[in-house]
Amino acid sequence: MSQPISPIKHNKSAALTALAAACTLMLSAPALAATPDTAAAPAVSANAPSAIDSSKRIIRRAQPNATISNAQSSNAPSSPSDAKAAEQTTEQDATQQNRATASTQQTPYTPVVPVAPKPTGTTQVYQRGPITSTGIDISAGQLNGIPTPQVRISDISFVPTLLISQKTGLGTDKLDVSLLDDFIEDVSPNARHYPPNFPNRSQRHYTREKIKVLTEWIEPYASEPDASFDVLLRAAKLNGMGRNLDLGSEYAVRAGQYVDRAIKAKPDSGEANFLYGMMLSEGGGFKEGKKYLDKAVELGYTEAEQSLAQSDLLSDRRNEALDRLRRLEQRVPDNSIIRQQIKLIEDGKYYIWDLPAPDIDVKPNTPIT
Repeated sequence: MSQPISPIKHNKSAALTALAAACTLMLSAPALAATPDTAAAPAVSANAPSAIDSSKRIIRRAQPNATISNAQSSNAPSSPSDAKAAEQTTEQDATQQNRATASTQQTPYTPVVPVAPKPTGTTQVYQRGPITSTGIDISAGQLNGIPTPQVRISDISFVPTLLISQKTGLGTDKLDVSLLDDFIEDVSPNARHYPPNFPNRSQRHYTREKIKVLTEWIEPYASEPDASFDVLLRAAKLNGMGRNLDLGSEYAVRAGQYVDRAIKAKPDSGEANFLYGMMLSEGGGFKEGKKYLDKAVELGYTEAEQSLAQSDLLSDRRNEALDRLRRLEQRVPDNSIIRQQIKLIEDGKYYIWDLPAPDIDVKPNTPIT
């Protein structure tokens, strides 16, 4: 007669059987860890026995042909549709990454250009404010060790502004010849006639250098075919003085050309006829120069009479030269130069312009413009 099995022994036997089955599965294949969620347990195939250990992990039997690692198997898709979706996701991620890389490599750098603010149309007008002074006033006393400057103005001269037309006709540009005329007036008594006469060699040298600068300045204007009469006359004066100061034969040539053009522009100019007659007669052309000097005398140019007397004296007509100058002295009694010229002829001299040179003050390197 069999004895009844106690419930305790039956429970122990069932537990040992389950434990033995679990050990057999663990030894026969690698175990793959699953998520601790117990809801995933039913997804296991019915043909794969499983067990739950004390850590609540599901232990599944691996397939015979499985060769992936634990980490790969945990991310493996559970079905063919999942695998296809994973492949598509991987391809999309790779495509996006390639596009991002290409975009980074091909997009050129575009510098940011600052945008200037648009004018608002308002105008700011300067408003004069109060004048304030800062610093030390040295006019009240002398600083220690520093002498107080003393300034005194003893001679003030003003040169009137004179503008002449650059070319013939109306509406032409103007030239400022204020300083040029002041220079010509200053040195003409010393350099207008031949031989020139200066109080010292320094003034002669400074005059020569200044004439070089002035003739170079006026040459472009005077050489124009439509140069005005005023430009031609001043160019003739400068080049004539350059000839007298032995600056070169080109000065004599230019002086004759410019004064000839000036006479053609204004035939009734007493000064132009005098300049041309003086240049010719003092250069040895007494007969050629006499007709221009006679016309200048008719036009009331006093200095032309003196040049005619010089021409008579050099042509061995001494008495005619004296008579001419004495008649001129009666008409112009205030001219002291005529009396000195009469005295030179009476003393047997041949150059009536060989007079004591008036003192002039030509500065070296004085700017003209």
